[in-house]
Amino acid sequence: MTPSIDPRIRRADLDGASGFGALVENENWTPFAVFHQDKRGERHEFVGTIHASDPEMALLFAKEQYGRRKKTVNIWVVRSSDIFTFAHEDEDMFETVPDKNYREASGYPVRKRINKYLSDKEHETV
Repeated sequence: MTPSIDPRIRRADLDGASGFGALVENENWTPFAVFHQDKRGERHEFVGTIHASDPEMALLFAKEQYGRRKKTVNIWVVRSSDIFTFAHEDEDMFETVPDKNYREASGYPVRKRINKYLSDKEHETV
C-alpha cells in the first residue's frame, strides 16, 4: 500500500502499533454522524458526517475535522446506520388536538382580579 500523505492518517501512525490496525486498500468505510459540544452542560449539536473504518478512527477524524474549528469540550460519533427515525409517511403520529386553548392563560378571567389587586395595593400605600 502506498503511504498516505493525509496528515490525519500519518499522525495516527496506522501501521498497527497504535491499536487501530492497518488500512486496507479499497476498504469500504462506514459513515459516522458527528456531534459537537462547545461548553460543558450544553447539548451536543450535529455538525457533519465523516467516514472511518471503526469508531476509534471516527473519533480521531472527527477531532481533526470538527474539533479544531471552534472551542470543543466533547465530540460524539455514531454510526449513521445506528440512527433510527420515523418514516415521513408516519408524520400523522405527531398530530395532536389542534384546539389547545385550555393551555392559554387568556381563557381565564384573571386579568380583572390582578388589576383590582394592584389598584388596591396602590391605595394602601398612599
